[in-house]
Amino acid sequence: MKSQAILTVIGQDRPGIVSAVSQALYNAGCSIEDASMMRLGGYFAIMQVLRYPRDLGSVEAALDSATKKLDLKMHLDPVAPYSGAAEIPPNCRVTVFGADHPGIVAHVTGALAEVGFNIIDLNSHLSGGEDRPVYIMTIQGSAPGGVDAVEAALSSVRAEESVEIRVSPVDTLML
Repeated sequence: MKSQAILTVIGQDRPGIVSAVSQALYNAGCSIEDASMMRLGGYFAIMQVLRYPRDLGSVEAALDSATKKLDLKMHLDPVAPYSGAAEIPPNCRVTVFGADHPGIVAHVTGALAEVGFNIIDLNSHLSGGEDRPVYIMTIQGSAPGGVDAVEAALSSVRAEESVEIRVSPVDTLML
C-alpha cells in the first residue's frame, strides 16, 4: 500500500526544474496525484501531493541530488490519505484588478470567508511597470450562496480598496 506526502520545491527559475523533480519522483516509484507548478517573480515553485511505495527517506534521497544540483529548497511531509469525501466543484470566479497596495488579498479573501467561500485556486501578479503597478488576482472557488452572495459580500470591498471586482459563474462542464 502506498502512503501519501506533500512535496514543496522552490528555487530560482531556470529550465529543467520540473523535469529533474518529476524524474527523481519516478525513479523513487512515486506517482504525482495533484500538482501546482508556477513561476512566482523570478522563482519557480512546485507543490505536489504524491503517493510513495517505500519509506519517505528513500523518496527524499532520490530528490536530494536533483534539488542540490539546481540549488532548490525542498520540503517533504507525510500526510494522512485524503478522506475521499466528495469534492465540491468551483461555481464562482472572482477577478480583482486595481492600483497595487497592501491589503487587497486580505480584504477580498476576508469578505469571501464570511460568506463561506472555499478558495480552490488563487493566482495573482503585478502588471503595468514600476511607476504604475496594477495588481491582478483571480480566484476560483465554491460559494454556498452562489454568485449573488459573493457579489453582495464584495460590494463594500470595491470601494474600500478602490479596485475593480468582477464575479462570474464557473461553467463546471468546462472543468
